[in-house]
Amino acid sequence: MIGRSFRGMQSIPKMCTKQCSSRPSQFLSFPHTRKQLLHTSPVYRNSLKRSAVKVAKYGIFATGLLVSSAALSMIGFFIYDATTYKTDTKCDTIQVPQLAISPETGGPENLPILSTSLDSLDTNDKAVIAVNKPKLVILGSGWASVGILKSLRPGDYDVTVISPTNYFLFTPLLPSAATSTLEVKSLMASIRSIVKKISGHYLEASAEKIEFADKLVKVTSNYDTKDSFYVPYDKLVIAVGCTANTHGVEGLEHCERLKYARDVIAIRKKIKDNLERACLPTTSDQERQQLLSFVICGGGATGTEFAAEISDLLNEDLPEQYPKILRQEASVHIIQSRSNILNTYDERISEYATKKFLKDDIDVQINSRVEKILPDKVIFKQMNAETGEYDMKELPFGLCLWSTGIAQNPLAHSVVETLGPYFQKNKRAIETDSHLRVIGCKDVYAVGDCSTVRTDLADYAVEEVKNFIIHKHHPNAKWSNHKDFPDEEIEKMSLTYEDICQFGTGLMKKFPQAREHLITLEEVLPEYDINNTGQLSYSDTVKLLKDVESKVTTLPATAQRAHQQGKYLGKNFSKLSKKMEALDKESENTIASGTTLVPTTTTFPLSDEEYAKPFKYVHLGSLAYIGNSAIFDMPGYSFVGGIVAMYLWRGIYFAQTVSLRTRLLLCMDWMKRGLFGRSIVNED
Repeated sequence: MIGRSFRGMQSIPKMCTKQCSSRPSQFLSFPHTRKQLLHTSPVYRNSLKRSAVKVAKYGIFATGLLVSSAALSMIGFFIYDATTYKTDTKCDTIQVPQLAISPETGGPENLPILSTSLDSLDTNDKAVIAVNKPKLVILGSGWASVGILKSLRPGDYDVTVISPTNYFLFTPLLPSAATSTLEVKSLMASIRSIVKKISGHYLEASAEKIEFADKLVKVTSNYDTKDSFYVPYDKLVIAVGCTANTHGVEGLEHCERLKYARDVIAIRKKIKDNLERACLPTTSDQERQQLLSFVICGGGATGTEFAAEISDLLNEDLPEQYPKILRQEASVHIIQSRSNILNTYDERISEYATKKFLKDDIDVQINSRVEKILPDKVIFKQMNAETGEYDMKELPFGLCLWSTGIAQNPLAHSVVETLGPYFQKNKRAIETDSHLRVIGCKDVYAVGDCSTVRTDLADYAVEEVKNFIIHKHHPNAKWSNHKDFPDEEIEKMSLTYEDICQFGTGLMKKFPQAREHLITLEEVLPEYDINNTGQLSYSDTVKLLKDVESKVTTLPATAQRAHQQGKYLGKNFSKLSKKMEALDKESENTIASGTTLVPTTTTFPLSDEEYAKPFKYVHLGSLAYIGNSAIFDMPGYSFVGGIVAMYLWRGIYFAQTVSLRTRLLLCMDWMKRGLFGRSIVNED
């Protein structure tokens, strides 16, 4: 019976095949019948089972691998964490320099002089550095200072950083921290941790004055005693940043700023307090609207990003955590003195940002200037587009942010006043040469927002072009320089186009910031050659170079510029250290041969021109967040975008942070915002 059944089963497919082969068109005309036969065949079912089993096996394996990896990671973390707890409280005998405990006094004010630090003997490396290496003092803990510290070779200098804040603050993301998108601690990196890597020292104090003749910095502590002392230096870097520009407006004490960590904390508290007060039954409708009015004075990058972050907070978190009427009565306003917000960006980007803010219900008041700020409202005047006259207006506010430019730091002002107008012609910043040396004093550098690079191309060229033109016309002349040559004769001389282009090539090395204008000299020369002779007189050549100088713009006061200058100085200092080491080896050979010694390391016999090129700023582009989207103004092109651009904006800033710790904290903060929203709570 079983055999017959088996044979019967075998005969079915044969018969089917025979019938199908005799009538193929009939079989093909019923596709559902074909699929049904295939799906119900044992081979197909077995194949499905094998596939399902295989998928299940791989799934179980992958899950087990992930769980095991997570478990091992947790176990490894707890093992590491257990090793971080110190149980041995005994300390070894510590050597402390006597001069660090009882410093000698001196200087113009007979103050203690910190010739050595408390931790100068903590390690062998520090002890060697304190005795044998030059003293490099850095004032400030911002972008420029960190750029220097990260570019220095460990052990090259006895480095001391002096700053009233013992942390580096990642300033581009301050608007995000002010609205609780990020935690302010996620933007802070310990300066002591950075300084430790190069065996340096840190002092939490403020630099008050620089005694250039004695190479001393007067420093005052930030605590109640306000004790003052001197810190000696062999090389000094001034990187103290800037302050906010008041523009002569009264009532700025009623505004918030966005520059330091304490500003972020104050703004967060103000936002929370205003939201909670707006919920009280004793608050009238008018008071509620005032409390929920956010006014930003200034339409630059900081102002627009803060406005965008506030708008995100109101749209995404306010309806979830507070009565919905608060969102309806909340408002965001920008008062901008120019015709567009983000006026330093490409015009298309400015227009896009304006339209985006209009869509997001952010009020932008352009062509407006703040006149006065009262405790509860901003009074400003706005140009009437039709009449050209100014109309007085006012905006009530619960929080007002002042973000309208920068002004000179008190120490920078002191430096400019001390050196005088002969060396320092700019009253708003410390002037440096193209190697970032402060004009008027030796071994002192200034970088970042407190400084500006002087482009005295025309003044320099007037002197050099005389020597150049004399050499061209009288190559065998006995005169040592143009001062020995009659001015009347120089006025009669001329230079060919080729000569001028050759002279311009030399100027590019001296003034790299003027390169983009000097490189096109050949194209503009015919404009100054009135008689079409193919030559320019001395006077015409000087006029050409003065016109070139007028086109050279000052460097932007941005974190990007400060960081580039810091890296430039750090690398140059390391180059100098290598050169000095080579000189020290030569001096050892000199001692053995009994001849005269070369100068010691602290005298720096080499000038910067001998081992370093002039500083050249490279603009990498500007970014801005404008509310769940971002804009990019890059050299040669610009673009805007939505969520994808926002993630790109985050990625760029994520890569620019200075430590692994801050990167991890930023990731956690962005994840917390996505999962749980912004936390609007008391932080007292």
